[in-house]
Amino acid sequence: MEPLTNTYTAKASGNSSYRIVAIGGEGIGPEVVEASLTILQRVAKLEGFTLEVEYGLLGKIALEQMGSYLPQATIELCDRADGILFGSVTQGGLLELRKHFDFFCNLRPIRSFNSLLHKSSLRPEKIKQLDILIIRELVSGIYFGPSGRASDEKGIYGFHTMRYYDEEIRRIARSSLQQAEKRRGLLTIAHKENALPHIPWTRLVQEEATKFPDVIIEPMLVDNLAMQMVLNPQRFDVILAGNLFGDILSDLGGALVGSIGLLGSASINSNGFGLYEAIHGTAPDIAGKGIANPLGTLASGILMLEQWGKTSAAQRIKEAQERVLNQGYRTADLFPQGEEIFVNTETLVNLLLEEL
Repeated sequence: MEPLTNTYTAKASGNSSYRIVAIGGEGIGPEVVEASLTILQRVAKLEGFTLEVEYGLLGKIALEQMGSYLPQATIELCDRADGILFGSVTQGGLLELRKHFDFFCNLRPIRSFNSLLHKSSLRPEKIKQLDILIIRELVSGIYFGPSGRASDEKGIYGFHTMRYYDEEIRRIARSSLQQAEKRRGLLTIAHKENALPHIPWTRLVQEEATKFPDVIIEPMLVDNLAMQMVLNPQRFDVILAGNLFGDILSDLGGALVGSIGLLGSASINSNGFGLYEAIHGTAPDIAGKGIANPLGTLASGILMLEQWGKTSAAQRIKEAQERVLNQGYRTADLFPQGEEIFVNTETLVNLLLEEL
């Protein structure tokens, strides 16, 4: 993954030491964050740099212990960090964190492991290596528009408002065009302009695209886009979507590669500072059982390394993952069958450490 911006440098730490704020959150979040930190620390040692880890609170646990979903103490920790490695929360704190640091550009790669291609949702004749990048606008749209509960003569109702400023669309368009230019040169715009004509994604992206003559722009209604992702996902390169559509489409990507537990994300602001989190939720049904798949959070850690320019360290982890999976080791979400070997979180981490 090419960094979103080349302007970012590790704050006050030089290129040999990086500071991470780890926020486990709720559910399986603390488990997968700790598992990923163990691997990141090992590869940092092998590659000759150091990671300093501090821990922050967010979400329900922060509310219980500090009286706020997003405590000021957590914000101050993040202010001093080079990256935030995040687990999961049910509600409260995460949207506020994204908004506070203006993490507007959410990168969600959908890449398949060779050893897991047969576990995807695709028909056998459609199974090929996948490499799609979904770019989701993350700090505006329906999740941040006016909302509430009210009543009129018909009764009580709820409302959430999808609102986008033109400049918010233009800036995510520029980031998406930069990524597409570095990749295969195709940018697909997810839109619903037949029903939402006052939010002109297509026109605004096309206007920004005049500065990127080598990128092909492909507007596509989001419902058709979702269908095409299932029928022929290899046709896509970079997909640009608003907050709501990007959320849904990237979860669909989990089915394409075998599990939502495999997918990570990077949420980057204009300075290149980022929040790195798996796209899965808290999974309360398996929390505390030691069987969670840490590869989604680890994929997020890989994106963090790449954003820092630590491409060799990132590649080491990718290759170690592929070797472990090629040996048949699987966590529960990957539905082991036949000769595949079920392992828990700790065993998978140890296998990855051995491969590193």
